[in-house]
Amino acid sequence: MPDVLSAPLVVEFPFTRSLGPVQSAFLTGLRERTVLGVRTGDGRVLVPPVEYDPVTAEELRELTEVATTGTVTTWAWNPAPRRDQPLATPFAWVLVRLDGADTALLHVLDAPGPEAVNTGMRVRIRWAPQRTGAITDIACFEPYESEATAESTPHSGEFADPVTGIVTPARLDYTYTPGRAQSAYLNALAEQRTVGERCPSCRKVYVPPRGACPTCGVATAEQVEVGPRGTVTTYCIVNIKAAHTANLGIEVPYVYAHIALDGADLALHGRIGGIPYDQVRMGLRVEPVWTEGARHPDHYRPTGEPDADYDAYKELL
Repeated sequence: MPDVLSAPLVVEFPFTRSLGPVQSAFLTGLRERTVLGVRTGDGRVLVPPVEYDPVTAEELRELTEVATTGTVTTWAWNPAPRRDQPLATPFAWVLVRLDGADTALLHVLDAPGPEAVNTGMRVRIRWAPQRTGAITDIACFEPYESEATAESTPHSGEFADPVTGIVTPARLDYTYTPGRAQSAYLNALAEQRTVGERCPSCRKVYVPPRGACPTCGVATAEQVEVGPRGTVTTYCIVNIKAAHTANLGIEVPYVYAHIALDGADLALHGRIGGIPYDQVRMGLRVEPVWTEGARHPDHYRPTGEPDADYDAYKELL
């Protein structure tokens, strides 16, 4: 049996959002070394502030300033920081109730070891040297011997040049293992061949193979080489440039299509090239174009054959 493949993969995108008056004031305040909470109708001060009372759903707008010192309410030690975490050295995740607040703020505590951390310990904010209006303006918390104070003072929430929007990077690192069937499929692609697997019951050939027939629910093992030519069953015209296509030199508009390879009973995805985007059509006969050293086709181009009859691919739409 050939080795099963695996590879590290990353899914990453920036999430951009606008801020309402409460979140705008909170993040702008951090830039100015000021921590703001919001007061509820029953007098509680919530930090971080929210726009609606989580209990009553009442809209909240009364901002109040709290202290930069507080008390650890609970914690967990992180012995091995990961990429983009606040500190590069081991630290504690902590919930800190700042003096004057009734709720706790999640952040990190810079401490020499877990023996130096305890529930109830007093801490203070260590501000980042350069602040932009983000939660990372709080570099971390650090131990601080002081008496607790419960003072909070009203604040207008007005600052010069307020922060009105933020960009939050979302990233997922993981290892993908395609399994036996798709490993064989990927290995064949590296040889410029396309293979699927035939269901022993319904005799359909699935490309890419999944190791089992989704219709009959039985395992598949018989390999079948298909293509290389195929038929466009349906398609879309892409008009928005994405980062990954820009890096590949692909200009918009371009066409992304479902292609039923000859001998396959399932259409796969592929980009259509070698033809103006507005001339791509259902039934267009295409073939793969490979680039040197690639493990998969770069795109599919027209073969010059007459278009396939609709009845030949209607079941694959």
